[in-house]
Amino acid sequence: MANASDISTRIIEAVMAQKLAPGARLGEQQLAMLFDCSRTIVREALTRLAARGIVTVSSRRGWYVIEPSLSEAREAFEARRVIEMGLIRCTTEVSKVAIKKLKAHIKTEKAAVKGTDVGLRSYLLGDFHVCLAECLGNNLLADTLRDFTARTTLIAMLYQSTHDAAHSCEEHGRIVEALEASDWVLAEQLMQAHIGHVQDALRLQAPNGDPLAELRSALSPVGEGTKPKPVRLAHDLHTSLGDKSPKDPSTYLGALL
Repeated sequence: MANASDISTRIIEAVMAQKLAPGARLGEQQLAMLFDCSRTIVREALTRLAARGIVTVSSRRGWYVIEPSLSEAREAFEARRVIEMGLIRCTTEVSKVAIKKLKAHIKTEKAAVKGTDVGLRSYLLGDFHVCLAECLGNNLLADTLRDFTARTTLIAMLYQSTHDAAHSCEEHGRIVEALEASDWVLAEQLMQAHIGHVQDALRLQAPNGDPLAELRSALSPVGEGTKPKPVRLAHDLHTSLGDKSPKDPSTYLGALL
């Protein structure tokens, strides 16, 4: 029987692997059946995740994964920038064991980038930052970064990231090389640039300052100008990559968790 910690950890992992999309519904009864536990334990897990900013609850919709707004997306990346750059700035030594662990993680990342499991690739690229915090000796910040990484993964799914996973992996490698050389200034600069590159790959600005531009284009008469791109609303994103979305997102949790 799973406990609340087990359930919350599995949900975080599913988010980081892009298997739970923004707005995905998390039914208490379905989760209780999947984890063979009571709804009380499920509710405890979801309440913990709500406090961590990963899920939210509505009187009409129940529990569901958050759908970050543009302002929340910017704040999440800024928080990660402050935490991760500050973490490196306070570093005075990185053990050989830690460097070995980080290099092993990057090796696993590279293998995933070359593979076809998009979920595993997404999870590992995000988990590098958690692993880095652990290797630099701050487990509290590692837990905080796990939550922020999950949130920025949701942001990437919602705002359609075009970031190159291979390039991200290469940047991770350069950060570790700088740490191994005890060049803290370079490592901090590389981390700042890395987070900036990921953020820049997202569409976090309303085009031309018009918040209705995309909807206006989508609803313009057919044949007028170029063919408009379909508007992708948050509730249309209840899908794991490569799979079709079921009518009820809560019913596919078993395949994701």
